[in-house]
Amino acid sequence: MHTAISAKLINITAAALTGAALLFGAGNAAHANQIVAKVSLSQQIMEVTVDGRPTYTWKVSTGDRRHITPTGSFKPTRMHEMWYSKKYDNAPMPHSVFFSGGYAVHATYAISRLGRPASHGCVRLHPDAAADFYQLVEAFGPGNTSILIVK
Repeated sequence: MHTAISAKLINITAAALTGAALLFGAGNAAHANQIVAKVSLSQQIMEVTVDGRPTYTWKVSTGDRRHITPTGSFKPTRMHEMWYSKKYDNAPMPHSVFFSGGYAVHATYAISRLGRPASHGCVRLHPDAAADFYQLVEAFGPGNTSILIVK
């Protein structure tokens, strides 16, 4: 239910923002139809801005001591509503947005571990947040999405 409502709100928001960008012209085009997901490794949070406006802040779980999460600026390279890790015993990775090789932003069922490093390098989110992020990227497009990972 939550996902269906979120999908409708995201689609309505995307349509409204697209219309506003067209209505107000190129003067506001710098941020029009853009998503930036900033992941802070030190704070274990992901802040999502849509068209320059803060929209979401979610707890994440990134790489633990033995597994790094790459830092830098990335664009989504591929998306899968459901993916199973070939490297880690077919572990489920719902709502995967891959950004660098085998690294992705995706849902986790280990929600009690969110807010601290615990993954093999991926950025893990609560299933509801991962579904929302996936739908945002799908609505705005990977080319209009930036994933920024900072220390």
